[in-house]
Amino acid sequence: MDRHLRPHDDHSPPLTRSHDLEAAGPAGDDVGLSASSCDDDLNGLITTTATTTTLDHKGRGKWETVVLAYKTLGVVFGGLVTSPLYVYPSMQLKSPTEENYLGIFSIMFWTLTLIGVVKYASIAVRADDQGEGGTFALYSLLCRNINIDILSSKRHRAISSSPQRISRLGKFFEESLVARRVLLFIAILGMCMLIGDGVLTPAISVLSAMEGIKAPFPSFKNSMVELVSAIILIALFLLQKFGTSKVSFLFSPIMGAWTLTTPMVGVYRIIKHYPGIYKAISPHYIFTFFWRNGKEGWLLLSGTILCITGSEAMFADLGHFDGTSIQIAFFCTIYPSLILTYAGQTAYLIKNPNDHADGFYKFIPSAVYWPMFLIATLAAIVASQSLISATFSIIKQAVGLDYFPRVKIVHTSTRQEGEVYAPEVNYILMVICVAVILVFGDGADIGNAFGVVVTMVMLITTILLTLVMIIVWRTPILLVTLYFVVFFLMEGVYVSSVFTKIPEGGWIPFAISIMLAFIMFGWFYGRQRKMQYELTHKIDLDRLRTLLSDPGIQRVPGMCFFYSNIQDGLTPVLGHYMKNMRSLHRVTIFTTLRYLLVPKVAQHEKIIVKKLGLRGVYGCVIQYGYADTLNLNGDDFVQQVTEALQIHISNSSGYAEDDIAEIQEAKVAGVVHVRGKTKFHIGKDCGWFDRSMLAFYEVLHSNCRSSLPALGIPLKQRIEVGMLYEA
Repeated sequence: MDRHLRPHDDHSPPLTRSHDLEAAGPAGDDVGLSASSCDDDLNGLITTTATTTTLDHKGRGKWETVVLAYKTLGVVFGGLVTSPLYVYPSMQLKSPTEENYLGIFSIMFWTLTLIGVVKYASIAVRADDQGEGGTFALYSLLCRNINIDILSSKRHRAISSSPQRISRLGKFFEESLVARRVLLFIAILGMCMLIGDGVLTPAISVLSAMEGIKAPFPSFKNSMVELVSAIILIALFLLQKFGTSKVSFLFSPIMGAWTLTTPMVGVYRIIKHYPGIYKAISPHYIFTFFWRNGKEGWLLLSGTILCITGSEAMFADLGHFDGTSIQIAFFCTIYPSLILTYAGQTAYLIKNPNDHADGFYKFIPSAVYWPMFLIATLAAIVASQSLISATFSIIKQAVGLDYFPRVKIVHTSTRQEGEVYAPEVNYILMVICVAVILVFGDGADIGNAFGVVVTMVMLITTILLTLVMIIVWRTPILLVTLYFVVFFLMEGVYVSSVFTKIPEGGWIPFAISIMLAFIMFGWFYGRQRKMQYELTHKIDLDRLRTLLSDPGIQRVPGMCFFYSNIQDGLTPVLGHYMKNMRSLHRVTIFTTLRYLLVPKVAQHEKIIVKKLGLRGVYGCVIQYGYADTLNLNGDDFVQQVTEALQIHISNSSGYAEDDIAEIQEAKVAGVVHVRGKTKFHIGKDCGWFDRSMLAFYEVLHSNCRSSLPALGIPLKQRIEVGMLYEA
């Protein structure tokens, strides 16, 4: 017996081994299927625990890891390493002094060191959910280790193979519905803010780079800068369909040139203007800065926080790369480059204190101005890629968790499972991003909005990481306390500063987040209500046996895959179908798509089949994680299921050749796939909240993609049965 799959009772036949299926199946088919016992309880079909397939590439060679680290330059670190373009211009400095600049550099140094090096590069990249990163991955990691899941009934927590005692904090979340809802709200807010980051990063990066053309050409108007920036971004979004690997291969040389040349200019400025700049590494200059400037110094934090923009992509883009390659790139190139560049900018500004409004291009020597302008423009384009890729990843996770309407998800790599592209999301991002540039063309307003997003995402990540440390990792409480106090206080101070900028552009990400949160909540609420109705009106096997005993019900030739959303019963659409059609196919396979809170389900566990005790009636569960793809060919899917059924029947104690022959005859006669097309009937008794939310859900549902095309089911084989659910 396969060690990962176990029967649910002592009378279960051996589960189908993957090599058995390979011998019986078509060439090249390595999808294993398992079978369970023949009792009449549908629950037996879903008790099998799925094993997760890790996305951690431990078998990758050293050189392959180095190459992957090089590719991260073009995807992961674009936003972070190009932040010198807009940090100093975003600060509203008034008659800055040498002490002020030393204090600002000291703040940026320790922000990059603590948040970049310690938090993200050393801790967060280790908190992946088997290869996937981001706030939703942290949330699902918590859900898989303690029972805090308030998601729909089709989700079941993956039980660890070595269960351990739940911590006090874990028990608190399990027992408190309010705490679980607050945690879910935090995860959703983090996701929405990161998507907002995906809108603002391209806007501010490209716009800041194009500002450089105004210095040599003063007649070049702001409107022209905004138009050129918009055209560049449209071209970038159109490139996304080629996939992260191809885009990163194209972009990484550009970022390599940027990462190398800007610190070289920085070293030149340090030697020429202020060789003693690194004395500002001492935290003494931070205390002196706030002592001298008070409230004004606190307000300037809304600009200094931009030095760490894009660091969240190190965590969110884990699905596109891996932790080791990201760490190599950050420690060896990105961090030293940023420190040298900011040190050089600060050294220049100490001798030219009033040039801060154009703090990057004034910092560039005139002899290399145009080459650096070209590199900066190209680098700004690349900078947009990191958060665009991260947005695709978190949208995919949200769709898998059923918190977002179904959109098309395309896997653009056969080697990197987390590398995805969402066409609809891509074009919506493009429209919003271009609108932000054309409507809010002022770089200062976009910078204020950017600061709000950056601080909120960092703070939410700190909270969720703290919970992971306590509940999942069982980190000593002293270390957890040290981590939480340092980062929560540090990021909390930043948040308090950037919130003062909400009237000056900071409201933009909140508007985007509220819109996204409303869509997510409306979708989730409608899905929950629909699930509640189906569970209340589900059909069990006794009821099905009664329906089939009616002489008016005919068993017609053919094979039918009848799709159901619930796993411990049959959908009420079945009763509606049989009462009106007065028939059922001779071989009917009740099929459920079962989402698991894991990135990937092992190949031999993706399809589970079972005989349900009635002649010609079977159950099938298709299991998948949020990093899996369901893009099966419809005919291949039917072939896999029928072969699994034959193996299951052969291994059953009540083996009958007639059953196998019946399956073959039904397959030849024709295959259909039946799903319910349900809508809510909103009666007069519904309250205003239900009426509005369910109406909004129906709008979303009618415009989202069907789940069946994801299986590659031919259009001619699909049948939709309409039914109204009473709200």
